[in-house]
Amino acid sequence: MTNRYLRFPEGDSEFLRATFAYHNPMANKYGEAAIRAARQIPKASGDALAHWQDAVLALYPTSPIAQKKGGPRGAFLGLCEAGLVRDVPAGTPSKGSPNKKFATDAVALLRAGSCPATVNALWREVTGGADIVHNSQMDVVLALWKNNLIVK
Repeated sequence: MTNRYLRFPEGDSEFLRATFAYHNPMANKYGEAAIRAARQIPKASGDALAHWQDAVLALYPTSPIAQKKGGPRGAFLGLCEAGLVRDVPAGTPSKGSPNKKFATDAVALLRAGSCPATVNALWREVTGGADIVHNSQMDVVLALWKNNLIVK
């Protein structure tokens, strides 16, 4: 597995590839929520919002504020709406949200291979370096990307 940003030494490349693929820690619980929701949508109803709400409720059972956090929710729903989440049909376009735009722009950068797959690098690129506080949008994108849940 070689790309511009990640290189494995020649000798143990198979072992390292397998280890890297297996050890894929989530940056935070919102990334995990995105994975849970994305994996449930095709199995049940196509209601991305309901599955997102179930996932954050399971991960943040005592924090209504964390359950309602708009940045990661908007990123996830925007990716679903745009048809970028594997096995989830594109939804009816809604009014544009900045979180949707941040997420879809990040996917475009990842597809192009023009930006390292890190929260900080993606955030810097999608915001044009503006002083905007990151609100877990890139955690959602990267969790889905690293778990092959983004249509590539």
